[in-house]
Amino acid sequence: MSSLVRITDVSPRDGLQNEPRPVPTASKARLVDLLLVTGVDEIEATSFVSPKWIPQLGDAEDLLESIAPSYASAADPPLLSALVPNERGLERLLAVNDRHHADVGRPLVGKVSGFTAASETFSERNTNASVAQTLERFVPIFKRASDLGLPVRAYISCAIACPFEGPVRPEVVAQLSEDLHSMGADEIDIGDTIGAATPDTTATLVDALGERINIGQVTLHLHDTLGLAGACVDAALDAGVRSFDAAAGGLGGCPYASTAERRAPGNIAMAKLLDAIEAKGLTHPVRREPMQLASTLAVSLASEELA
Repeated sequence: MSSLVRITDVSPRDGLQNEPRPVPTASKARLVDLLLVTGVDEIEATSFVSPKWIPQLGDAEDLLESIAPSYASAADPPLLSALVPNERGLERLLAVNDRHHADVGRPLVGKVSGFTAASETFSERNTNASVAQTLERFVPIFKRASDLGLPVRAYISCAIACPFEGPVRPEVVAQLSEDLHSMGADEIDIGDTIGAATPDTTATLVDALGERINIGQVTLHLHDTLGLAGACVDAALDAGVRSFDAAAGGLGGCPYASTAERRAPGNIAMAKLLDAIEAKGLTHPVRREPMQLASTLAVSLASEELA
């Protein structure tokens, strides 16, 4: 089993998408530029979702245009990925790649991500489609990406619990993961969307996944709603998971996990993830000092003092 843990920073996309106030494109670009030198393996930069549904991410093309020069000049830049909800989103992504292939020397966005859910109710509310319909949408996206040599990440939301349906059975997530793998997904990103996971439920889910797919294809995406995300990383590492999402500054937070009195904590903070990995005697590629600079900026972007 590898001692090296792969890390994706999701703060520019998942971290910022639910912020109530618009974050300027230039500020997002500055965050990505800082993340480029942290050593992370991947940065989830944005989403090509319709601005009608998520206005915060309506600047996907502008953001990527802004960061293309720094990405092209970086010595060893991480992979950039972006979420695409449908074929139209994929076409927008590919148009950006076409514009910058010559100066970057490779696809600017090197991985395509799609999303479904382990809960029918959440899927309907989040995507206006059933789980089966979201899989149908994936078919042309996965094929086109594969034809172009772009790896595919498939998110499964509500992998532990749904805010509407309650606890989700691990075998449901495992079966969906197997289905996505058979469709061509290179990576299955298991999302604890509302931060309901405990170390025990995390270990149980990973065991169920291991009966259907290679754990080496699994990425764990934790939210820290209960303050247990670090302990869940510990349990997942013991079970063989070696790929995690985190957010600089702990940005994010599913609105379905918030209350009238308290906004839900966000994604597991990068510093907490690194602490958990190091406590296990494992290694990671992230450099602490540059990541602290990115985290400081990330927190400021989500603060009331945002200019």
